[in-house]
Amino acid sequence: MNDTETEKAGLEEAGRLLFAGSADFFAAAPSLGVLPPMDGVEIAFAGRSNVGKSSLINALTGRNTLARTSHTPGRTQQLNFFKIAERLTLVDMPGYGYAAVEKAKVEAWTKLIHAYLKGRANLARVFMLIDSRHGLKSIDTDVLDGLDKAAVSYQIVLTKGDALKKNEIEARIAGIQAAIAKRPAAYPEVILTSSRDDRGVADLRAAVARLLAERGA
Repeated sequence: MNDTETEKAGLEEAGRLLFAGSADFFAAAPSLGVLPPMDGVEIAFAGRSNVGKSSLINALTGRNTLARTSHTPGRTQQLNFFKIAERLTLVDMPGYGYAAVEKAKVEAWTKLIHAYLKGRANLARVFMLIDSRHGLKSIDTDVLDGLDKAAVSYQIVLTKGDALKKNEIEARIAGIQAAIAKRPAAYPEVILTSSRDDRGVADLRAAVARLLAERGA
């Protein structure tokens, strides 16, 4: 293997070992006043309602019921905190963009999310989940604008990749890379995943392992 392949294999193994460790829910925050103390490296998962966020978190950790999955969009209504292998905090953020939820509740969620993103100094990266079948929507780009403004690093993760053909995948990834090319807080690599067949899960684990290595954690 060349140096790049060796590094990739090393990160994939580090990611596998990280998520093979303990994974435990430890806090829920419906408001800023009850956020747990900042402790070590933190990552967050965000995305539109019904993007497959809970399913991907479960695939990432190898646990079927860690994050609550539901056929009802908008079910996650708070920030849920999980400790991974005692080395990392993973935050499941409320899904956005589901019109059937009361407007006042959506506004409360939005305020909570924005305040969390701006005030969490140990937040290393937000993984922005985008449905690969639909690509970036205006509501997604609004969130990206907010992340850029808050100078919060984020990376695009495509979900439900099993639903696309190879040429569709290539076109989708190329389109998103072009869309984020000039965004200051965007990490350039786009990860394609599927919680159905586990494609891309090892890549996502490796990306998290790289973050921990960069932070010396």
